[in-house]
Amino acid sequence: MKTLSINLLGRFASSTRSWTCTNCRSQLLARAKPTQRPLTRHYATGSSGNSRRIPKPPKSKVVVLTAAATGATGAGLLAFTDELKYGYGTTERTGRVASALAVCINDYRTTLNERDNTEDRESQDIILRACHRRCAERTLKVLEKNGGIFIKLGQHLSAMTYLLPREWTDTFIPLQDKCPVSSYESIEQMFQLDTGEELKHYFSEFSEEPLGAASLAQVHLATIKETGQKVAVKVQHPGLAQWAPLDLALTKFTFSTLKRFFPEYDLEWLASEMEISLPQELDFQREAANAIRCQQYFAQIPDLPVVIPDVIWAKKRILVMANESGHRLDDLAYLDSNRIDRDEVSATLAKIFNEMIFGKNAPLHCDPHGGNLAIRKTQRRRHGGHNFEVIIYDHGLYRDIPEDLRRSYAKMWLAVIDGDMEAMKRYAREVAGITESQFPLFASAITGRDFTVVRSSILQSRSEEEKKSMGDALQEGLLSDLVTMLGQVPRIILLILKTNDLTRSLDENLHTRQGPLRSFMILARYCARTVFREQVDAIRARRPGSLLWPANALRFVAAWMGYLRVELKLEAFELWLSVKRVVGLNTTQYGAAASVL
Repeated sequence: MKTLSINLLGRFASSTRSWTCTNCRSQLLARAKPTQRPLTRHYATGSSGNSRRIPKPPKSKVVVLTAAATGATGAGLLAFTDELKYGYGTTERTGRVASALAVCINDYRTTLNERDNTEDRESQDIILRACHRRCAERTLKVLEKNGGIFIKLGQHLSAMTYLLPREWTDTFIPLQDKCPVSSYESIEQMFQLDTGEELKHYFSEFSEEPLGAASLAQVHLATIKETGQKVAVKVQHPGLAQWAPLDLALTKFTFSTLKRFFPEYDLEWLASEMEISLPQELDFQREAANAIRCQQYFAQIPDLPVVIPDVIWAKKRILVMANESGHRLDDLAYLDSNRIDRDEVSATLAKIFNEMIFGKNAPLHCDPHGGNLAIRKTQRRRHGGHNFEVIIYDHGLYRDIPEDLRRSYAKMWLAVIDGDMEAMKRYAREVAGITESQFPLFASAITGRDFTVVRSSILQSRSEEEKKSMGDALQEGLLSDLVTMLGQVPRIILLILKTNDLTRSLDENLHTRQGPLRSFMILARYCARTVFREQVDAIRARRPGSLLWPANALRFVAAWMGYLRVELKLEAFELWLSVKRVVGLNTTQYGAAASVL
């Protein structure tokens, strides 16, 4: 904090300006003195070089100089005011974080001491849960008041049910829909600053109230004056860029301080990931490029009802897109009233995001929370038989998965679904460097299931008892092991974990009749396809490389038969699920037929 204060004082010192122009003041004072009249006209007009009349300064020049002095003084005052506001805001934001951090650390240390002196296990649990709740509520207030990337951080933490106690994740849920709104006037100023054009000159209509607001930006409906096209205009919160460096520094300071007091809870990897991802999310031109790439990719797969809004144009802080609106995916009343099958929505989501993870050269959307997805009914069924479309927004955070990692990840999931523990361990080591002792924890984190379920079958729905047992396990000390492990795995795995967790949460909110069963079957199909593609590439890499060469042709047929066997089993199982659903039978229990691999 001392460094921050020194830097701030340095900024004040470097921005000081002269409050008075000496030359201007002397001329103004000279004009203010009474002018001495010449004794005779001869002295004023004579040709003698020793007697020259001092000319009066032109009136227009005095006016200009006076205006310049006034303008300089006003600019100085404004600059000083801006610096003062920034200094006050810095102190306020830093103070909130530092005070809440100090109180929470002290609360946890006191609570842990109290718990250690309590013998009753139930009382220990109550004491610790109460502390979790108190600290989460304090932190929530700070996140809401500071806004900006603190809201983004809270949204991310609310989805990390595999990492944080439920008292923390449940407390942060309101941040998913409670985001700051920037004023219309500030949006007008930013538009003119970034484009050189007034907002009302480009748009014939522009809604002053945003259609929706997120942690980093908000969206307004508008009409382009020249073409009459209805568009959605995504604008970054104008003050966000000003505070982002400070907020990132405060986030890093918070996690490093927590590590200092509680070394077993090392969350510095989360701050490091934010330092990489946030600049990407704040660059709307990059987001436009990601959206175009994603749109082009899914245009090749007409069976999937995916809509990516067309990009009209983009600046760093402004993105103009075609207006594509819909309802939230968890709006069950809308789905049911429009006869949109929840199970089909769940299956479509599984196909979309598995395509992103396992598709060759596919872009991976790493922020698929409820606010970034929408659904709408179509007037006629699309190619593939769907009566709905899924709209994907917010393409700021994308990653590309290396092909070797994608293949190992596919093999790991096939082993998980098939219950092959040894293969699971082998590929978990290839994917994330997971050791034997870390494997049970990693398996639970990546599946979102208790390890006892992973060892038997993950195809059954997650019960409340299982959720409670996982929460209790975190309370009993596994949390520190999980935090340490996640700090060691590659960042791309963290983002895949985040994507998996968000889509799993969306799927659970749909309350489907089939539970996770069909989603895992779809996952198995994409994994099998990835492994088959690897086998084909390996055959082509042999000499000679043609698939028509007899030896290569035999290998290709063998690989194809293996892939076809899995495909037929999965197709038959999906048909069986569909029949059960049609006749009204419960499909959340998988039975013996679920072992299809």
